[in-house]
Amino acid sequence: MPVDFSSRYMWATYPDLWAKIDFNNYICLGLFIQFLMIVIIRHFFYRNYVGLSLWPFIILKNDQLKQDAVLINHERIHLKQQQELLIIPFYFFYISEWLLRSVLYFDSYKAYQNISFEREAYQNEINMEYLSKRKRYSFIKYLWGQ
Repeated sequence: MPVDFSSRYMWATYPDLWAKIDFNNYICLGLFIQFLMIVIIRHFFYRNYVGLSLWPFIILKNDQLKQDAVLINHERIHLKQQQELLIIPFYFFYISEWLLRSVLYFDSYKAYQNISFEREAYQNEINMEYLSKRKRYSFIKYLWGQ
């Protein structure tokens, strides 16, 4: 089944339509327009996790989460962090910091909560103006606290 680019959503070519991408949301960044590509994948997440940013996509557990402005803002902060670190180094630093903190805390969830990237995103997710006022590499101040 071919992909229909004329509809509001671009549906995956799988028969059960388990994922879709919404190309209608976008962010203006200077002269460029960055489209928020939101993908819904129901069976992708572990336990209580509901969202994930993998450049350039925001992957959500269900369609209703697209209406959660705080969650979308949290994931947009991660997209900005990924962009600043040229994407691949972001994942290297993210995983390295998680591994180090997992050893320090003996608790993988506590390690996740204390990753500098997550601390920045959680602390600023309710501020919808944060990305427009955020300084580059702001996550650094969350490495050892504020």
